[in-house]
Amino acid sequence: MTTLSLRLPEELLQDIDLHAEQLHIPRAAYVRKALEQMNAAVAAEQRRVRLMEASLKVRAESMRVNAEFSAIEDTPHA
Repeated sequence: MTTLSLRLPEELLQDIDLHAEQLHIPRAAYVRKALEQMNAAVAAEQRRVRLMEASLKVRAESMRVNAEFSAIEDTPHA
């Protein structure tokens, strides 16, 4: 495991210590968990953006196909 050194505002450190104590976990475990959750949130947002971009790429084609089906439904014997 690698060591990380960082500077934190005193108020933030006090909040970290308070919450870690309430959860009965060491400060380092609390900070690791917070970083893991942030990484997961960022990864989820990146997935959401990629899916949205992919959806927009196929949207025009989907609309064209829907129009074809609509035309068939409107004139089934044509």
